[in-house]
Amino acid sequence: MNLSPGADRELQVLFLSHSFPRTPADPAGSFVLRLAVALRSEGVHATVVAPGGPGLAARDVFEGIPVTRFRYAPRRLETLAYTGTMLDQATHSVRARAVLASMVTANLAAAYAAVRRTQPVLLHAHWWFPGGLVGGQLARMRHLPLVTTLHGSDLRAAQATPMATRLFRRVMRQSTVVTTVSRWLAADTTRLVPDTHPIVGPMPVAPDLFHPGTARARDRLLFVGKLNEQKGIVPLLEALARMHANPHLDVVVGIGSDSTPARTLAESLGIGARITWHPLLTQAALAELYRSDTVFVAPMTGEGLGLVAIEAALSGMPTVAFASGGLTDIVVPERTGVLVPPGDVDALAAALDRVLAQPDQGAALGATARAHALATFAPDAVARRYVDVYRGVLATAPAALQIGSLS
Repeated sequence: MNLSPGADRELQVLFLSHSFPRTPADPAGSFVLRLAVALRSEGVHATVVAPGGPGLAARDVFEGIPVTRFRYAPRRLETLAYTGTMLDQATHSVRARAVLASMVTANLAAAYAAVRRTQPVLLHAHWWFPGGLVGGQLARMRHLPLVTTLHGSDLRAAQATPMATRLFRRVMRQSTVVTTVSRWLAADTTRLVPDTHPIVGPMPVAPDLFHPGTARARDRLLFVGKLNEQKGIVPLLEALARMHANPHLDVVVGIGSDSTPARTLAESLGIGARITWHPLLTQAALAELYRSDTVFVAPMTGEGLGLVAIEAALSGMPTVAFASGGLTDIVVPERTGVLVPPGDVDALAAALDRVLAQPDQGAALGATARAHALATFAPDAVARRYVDVYRGVLATAPAALQIGSLS
C-alpha cells in the first residue's frame, strides 16, 4: 500500500491509549499526540480512543487528531487515568480493581464503535494494558492487525503479579508486531517472552517547543519526574549534598507524587535552601526551564526511554544520568552527557562536579545532544520509522485489510 503523501486514500489507524492530552498544554501522553500528528505528513491518519475524565468532552480534536473519550465508572470513581497511580490503586484496592475491569470493558466497547466508524486498516495500542489487551480482543473480533508499543511502566506492571505476566504474554502473542521505545526495553521484553522480537521505535518530542534559549544560568541543575524510588530522587538529593560545588536544583514534581518525604530528606541533608520545588508544569513552562538551567540530571533506573532527557537534549542541555534503561539510547557518554553506574551516589556527585567545573559548564555537550536528538527522536524521523512498521504489517495482511473493507 502506498503510504506516501498524495496517496489515493490515507491509511486509517486507530490508536488505543490510556493517556492522552486533556488540554493543548497537558503533558500527559503528549508523545502519543506528537506521533499522530507526525504520521499525517506520511499519509497516515490516526484516530485516538482514550479514557474520559472530569471536564473532558466525549469527542475532541487536538491539532487535527480526533479523540474519543469513554466513561468507565461514575465520575467519583474515575481516578485511574491521568493520575499516574493506576498500578498503585489496582494493587492496593479491591474497588480499584473492579473499576479497572470496567475500564477494559468500556474501552473495548468504545474501540469497537470507533472501528466501525473510521474503518482502520490496523490498530496501534500504546502500553500493553489496557490498550494492548483491548487491542488483542478487537483484532481477533474484527480480523485486524495489531501493533503494540511498550513504553516502560507497562513492562514493570507486567511483572507485578503472575496474572499480569500471563496477560502480558497473551498480548505479546496476539500482537502482529511489538515495538518498544528503547533497546533496553526490547531486551527485557524478550527475556520475559522469548518468542517476542520487538522492533525499537522511540516516541517523538517537539523540537519546535524544546529548543535552546539565548542564555543559561550557571550552576543550576534540573530534575523532572515522579518523586519515587525508580526515578531516583533520593540518590539525587544525596549526591547534591556530597558535591564540592553548590549548585541550585530545580525539581519539577511529576504527577501522582507526594513531595513531603523528599523535602524532609533535603532538609535533613542541609540542602533544602538550594532546592526549588515546582508543581507539574505545562510543556511550555517546562521548556523554559530546559532553556535556562545548566545541566539535566536523570538518576532513573529501569526507565523505558526517558522522554524528559530527550526534551533536555533538544533544548541544548547536557545530561548526567545513571547508565540504566533507555537512557543509554539517549546519552552518548562524553559526547552529549555523562553516564555513571546506577545507584552510585558518589559517582553521580563527581560527574556533576566535573561538568560544572568545565569553562562552558557542558554547553558543548548540550549542542551535540541537540543534534543527536534531532536525528533520532524528531517527529519526522520517528514517523518514518513507524510507517516502515505499518508497511511491514500490511505487507503480510490480507488484501481486504489493506483497503479497509470493513462492514
